[in-house]
Amino acid sequence: MTPVHPLSPGPASAADLLLRDVRVLDPRAHIDTRHDVRVRAGRITELAHPATLAAEPDSEAIDGDGRLTLVPAFLDPHVHLRTPGQEHKEDIESGTRAAAAGGFAAVIAMPNTDPVLDSAPLLRSLRDAAAREAHVAVGFLPAITRGLAGEQLTEMAELRQQGALGFSDDGKPVQSAGMLRKALQYQRLCGGVLALHEEDPTLSRGGAMNEGAVSVALGIAGIPTVAESTMVARDAALAGYEDARVHFQHLSCAASVDAVAAAKARSYQVSAEVTPHHLLLTEEDVRGMDTRMKMHPPLTTDTDRRALIEALRAGTIDCVATDHAPHARDEKEVPFEQAPMGTTGLETAFSALYTGLVLPGVIDLALLVERMTAGAALFELATPVIEVGAPADLALIDLDAEWVAGEHGWQSRSANCCFAGRALRGRVLLTLSAGALAYRSERDLALVGA
Repeated sequence: MTPVHPLSPGPASAADLLLRDVRVLDPRAHIDTRHDVRVRAGRITELAHPATLAAEPDSEAIDGDGRLTLVPAFLDPHVHLRTPGQEHKEDIESGTRAAAAGGFAAVIAMPNTDPVLDSAPLLRSLRDAAAREAHVAVGFLPAITRGLAGEQLTEMAELRQQGALGFSDDGKPVQSAGMLRKALQYQRLCGGVLALHEEDPTLSRGGAMNEGAVSVALGIAGIPTVAESTMVARDAALAGYEDARVHFQHLSCAASVDAVAAAKARSYQVSAEVTPHHLLLTEEDVRGMDTRMKMHPPLTTDTDRRALIEALRAGTIDCVATDHAPHARDEKEVPFEQAPMGTTGLETAFSALYTGLVLPGVIDLALLVERMTAGAALFELATPVIEVGAPADLALIDLDAEWVAGEHGWQSRSANCCFAGRALRGRVLLTLSAGALAYRSERDLALVGA
């Protein structure tokens, strides 16, 4: 039986579009210069000197006037679309609409739904739903263990045949080393990536934020960083021993970075991701007891934050992932200790990182674009590229645009974004996914005169 394609594209039709005189920035293609870019039938058909291509009949033209920037659209390897069973928080349509608004051409959804995504029939159903409803391409990571219970492996080979990109028990760790070893052995046979939520529940149990001076001052039970880092070290060792492939999700501390660096130095098949909130925020941001600042793993110290930035710059951490985790308003409007963990992030990821890291000169724009697209290769997907003949996976951005996160509402069904109310720079104006128009901000395009 031939495996099905792992990404389910949405139903939109292929675009015909001329982007005139835009700054084209693609670090993999070694392009950073002004061009006209023509998209015909969903593919890039021409790259020409700026202001030299003419619009064709029945094809829209957008003038960048050298002010707008075109980049390969991003891929998010870690989102929660909450379908099935939790559609009051998010669903495939709203979650992928939020992704498109943030410049993402594709997302990979986690399995901690209700019921858990742990069977081939449910995976087929979700892929069919994505084909009907999604605004961007969607891939799925079914569970490693049935019901995320850590006791019995899922039918990984059958799930791979049905398009699983890999497997994850995200939301929970695979607590048993023996069970994870079995999963790694199975993974060597059927392929795919094991994406691991690293946490020792015997260390984190009862905690609501990072363990440290701030948790003591607030009187909130803390989660020590060793709850994450010791599991990263353990699972890196298991991956090396089994010569298997693992991906570490949402790293939050310097000790985890050290463990990943050590594994890579031994040529183990490991990769890692980091979220915008762990790159930009710290435990100090929890002092106001805003439940939008409560996430798992928790925000840590500034020393940890700086270590994560350096690891992203050096390539020890391979990519950016949002861990987009929507929650209904009433679920978050409770005392801090009682609130669920998680923040939305698809709509703010690029702008927050551009504002917080690129503009101050901490990292450069090309590196940010590369790290926000690198998740594709980690899950054996084609990485978006701006070249003639390639599918049009593109994001058009006004880097000078100033906006306040959430001021005009959200595309997501939920509003629990940790960056809400913050002044940001850089705004996605238009996103193409698999050659189709996924998002277009009429208001912002009007403001730049395009």
